[in-house]
Amino acid sequence: MKVQETKVKDVLIITPAVFSDDRGYFFESFKLKLFAERGLNFEFVQDNISSSKKNTIRGLHYQIGEYAQGKLCQVVYGRVLDVAVDIRFGSPTFGKYIATELSEINHEQLWIPPGFAHGFSVLSETAIFHYKCTNYYNKASERAIIYNDSELNIDWNVKDPLVSAKDLEACCFKDIEKDFKY
Repeated sequence: MKVQETKVKDVLIITPAVFSDDRGYFFESFKLKLFAERGLNFEFVQDNISSSKKNTIRGLHYQIGEYAQGKLCQVVYGRVLDVAVDIRFGSPTFGKYIATELSEINHEQLWIPPGFAHGFSVLSETAIFHYKCTNYYNKASERAIIYNDSELNIDWNVKDPLVSAKDLEACCFKDIEKDFKY
C-alpha cells in the first residue's frame, strides 16, 4: 500500500497493492492493521455505495458537530473526479481543493478527514462509488456547498451536469459557518 500526500493538507491518496493475472485482479481495499502501521488510525462505522450516470455531480456535502465524518472513497466500477474542499477556518489550505480521478482501473482511494466538503462527478457512462465513514449519517448535521461556486471554481469535467434539487439549493462557500477550526 502506498500513501501519498496531496496539495491540500491532511487529504491523502492511498493506492493498495493490486494482484492481477489472466482472471482479473484482487486487492484488500481496507485492512485495519496495514492502515494502522502507516499511522492511519481510522474507525469506520458505516459504508455507503452509490450508483450514478455520466455527468452526475453529487456534493459538495459535509456533516458538522458530533456527526462530522471522515471518508475513505473508492470507485468499484467506472470513473469519477473526486473532490475534497478544505473548510477548516485557519487552515493553510482553507478554501483549496483537491480533485483526483478515482477509477476501477487505478484502484486509488481518497482519504478525506472531517472538516472537508466532499463531492464527485461521474466521467464514465456509469459509476459505482463506495465510501467508508468514520461517523453515522445524521440529517440534522448535514450541510452542502453549491457545486458551481464561483469562488471555488471547480472544473468538474462534465457537460450538462445532472444535479439533485437538494444540491442545487446548497449555500455558497463564502456563506458557510465556522463549523470547523484548524
